[in-house]
Amino acid sequence: MNWDNARFFLAIVRAGTLRGASSRLCVDQATVGRRLAALEEELSTRLFLRTPSMYVLTPAGEALLAPAEAMEQAAHAIERRVAGLDEQLAGTIRIATTDSLAKRFLLPAIVKLRSTHPGIDIVCTTSSAIANLTRREADLAIRTVRPDSPDLICRRLAQLELGVFASRGYLASRGEPREGDAFAGHDLVLYQRAVVPSMWDALCGESIARGNVVFQTASTMMLIEATLAGLGVTEIPLYRAENEPELVRVLPNRRDAFDVWLVAHRDLYKTARMQALIAAISEEFADAR
Repeated sequence: MNWDNARFFLAIVRAGTLRGASSRLCVDQATVGRRLAALEEELSTRLFLRTPSMYVLTPAGEALLAPAEAMEQAAHAIERRVAGLDEQLAGTIRIATTDSLAKRFLLPAIVKLRSTHPGIDIVCTTSSAIANLTRREADLAIRTVRPDSPDLICRRLAQLELGVFASRGYLASRGEPREGDAFAGHDLVLYQRAVVPSMWDALCGESIARGNVVFQTASTMMLIEATLAGLGVTEIPLYRAENEPELVRVLPNRRDAFDVWLVAHRDLYKTARMQALIAAISEEFADAR
């Protein structure tokens, strides 16, 4: 079995459907179906049970999974090591981060980078999900969680402060929350529990036990927009809130902080284009708080 067939097989395993696999691979659904049929014919066995809702591995498919993943790891290792030999200040870098960090820090860094090195282009994915750098879902990530993989190089870029904020309109109609009241009588805007579980216990150390959660989101941009619209009180990084004159900090004694990490695969870290981008990003974070 060649690697090209193996990657189609793994995409179906991870997505559970042909449609989901086609989206992951950026090909049409019919192509995925043809490649699976060809692979099953090559191996003379059925790899998936086709149920109405998803594709489920057969025993033969389960036996193939570990060897296919080993092929994937080997293919990605080859790509990384070849890319790691590139000393040209040109080429593509794929970055994964959040929408808020991208807007405030990454975009200005990219503008400066391209003014000096126009041969470098960027593919940026913004999501609350953590990209897998080992599988080359990204070449570099800006994260708020430090990974522990030995294959990754990790640098702390900054420690950023969090505060509790509400819009002027909300405060005019509802008043300010009081410290120690656990947001009694107030509406709250939160990240979805799976995205930031700690927010469902407290905002900057103030319990939310008596607050009313009225809006949930996975996006920092949406969290801020909902707060600006007057939906409720939330916890926001100071670097974002201080650019929004409509937002007012409440509970000023309540504060928290989080670290921001730059993460890159060891095989790609020292390439010329990666070092140029890392320098530009580090400069943007130099005075962040």
